[in-house]
Amino acid sequence: MNHRFKNPEVGLFLNGEPPPFLWKNFSFYKKIFAVDGAFYYLNKSGISVDYIIGDFDSLLKKNIPLGNNFLTAYDQKYTDFEKALNIIYQKGFLNINVWGASGREQDHFLGNLSTALKYKKKLSIIFHDKYHSYFFSDKKTFFYQKKNKKVSLFPFPEVEGLQTHGLKYPIKKGFLKIGKNIGIRNESDGERIEINYRKGELLVFIEK
Repeated sequence: MNHRFKNPEVGLFLNGEPPPFLWKNFSFYKKIFAVDGAFYYLNKSGISVDYIIGDFDSLLKKNIPLGNNFLTAYDQKYTDFEKALNIIYQKGFLNINVWGASGREQDHFLGNLSTALKYKKKLSIIFHDKYHSYFFSDKKTFFYQKKNKKVSLFPFPEVEGLQTHGLKYPIKKGFLKIGKNIGIRNESDGERIEINYRKGELLVFIEK
């Protein structure tokens, strides 16, 4: 899945479920950012972190060396995720791959989605977990996916005038709304998938 901006990609690691492949080489990210809770599992797995964001109380209690690149963020009006997005934006990065946004406390997961929608226009945010990549779609977007892989379209909270191409069950002039009709568990029918809609917000989940 490609990001929207011609800008280096960075990785941001949150406090949710750790990535399943912590042995994976994340060196293709220009920088790696982590909130303080995520730094614990990254440090334990030997993954180098460029910037740590948070108040660091939990890390200091565990006597974990932080190094020099820590960015203190105490403002309780904002979640750690939003604090991190603001810091990354201030440093000039626009394409963000987020790990650890889901799992564990599900109210945090919903809060992370709400925050991502808030920053949709100025940042390209793609979430990753063990099963999916997911993101808020532009009104016109396309991506490539292997045949017979699951693609779910979830309104947030509704979408009007939805049309798709490249899915096993195509949608034409569709209307999706939470509590009425949603478009989950569709499948890719070819390599290129096109999504267009007229109004609303659409969350797209792509099976890995």
